[in-house]
Amino acid sequence: MTFSEENYLKAIYHLTSATDAEVSTNAIAEMMETKASSVTDMLRKLAEKDLVHYKKYQGVSLTDKGKLAAKMIVRKHRLWEVFLVEKLGFAWDEVHDIAEQLEHIKSEQLINKLDDFLGNPTEDPHGDPIPNAKGQILNIEKQLLSDLLENQIGVCVGVKDSSADFLKYLDKQAIALGSKIEILSKESFDLSTKIKVNETAEMTISNKVANNLFVKRV
Repeated sequence: MTFSEENYLKAIYHLTSATDAEVSTNAIAEMMETKASSVTDMLRKLAEKDLVHYKKYQGVSLTDKGKLAAKMIVRKHRLWEVFLVEKLGFAWDEVHDIAEQLEHIKSEQLINKLDDFLGNPTEDPHGDPIPNAKGQILNIEKQLLSDLLENQIGVCVGVKDSSADFLKYLDKQAIALGSKIEILSKESFDLSTKIKVNETAEMTISNKVANNLFVKRV
């Protein structure tokens, strides 16, 4: 596969992974920041390789072959993110663009050795699950922080928004994976939430922030 074909497969995988439903060419075009006509041309190529189910004016979904290929791209991306953070000292907001380049390395042997070298991690630095060599993914029990009620506590296990700006914001608030977050109160007017982080620091966060943090109830 070409780099472009791999990028399209990954985009379709991310768009369909939550619901397993078909997606439109417009949704793919928006994610890829390109024209719908360019998406259509690529989908025809991917369909010829039995990587997607595609019919004009209908939704698009990955074949079993396409889904496994997409998972392997995601696997490489997330393993490289772990390597960049844990072994090279990059911050979690710095690694996405670098991993975008490294994910296209073809050597399966290299990626499997990288996986073993890192201790076979199941999550990347943002809390997203890493597929194993067979494409299997360990499901992580999680919910949005915004779904917690007053006096409930959750441990941060991931972020919905992995943009550099959001990750830098979390760094400023000393919120990271593993942080214990208690809901102290919620404002009915704007749904802003007063929280306590790691049983010490109290702060108020917006509903937007609470809607982009995944936690596991404790």
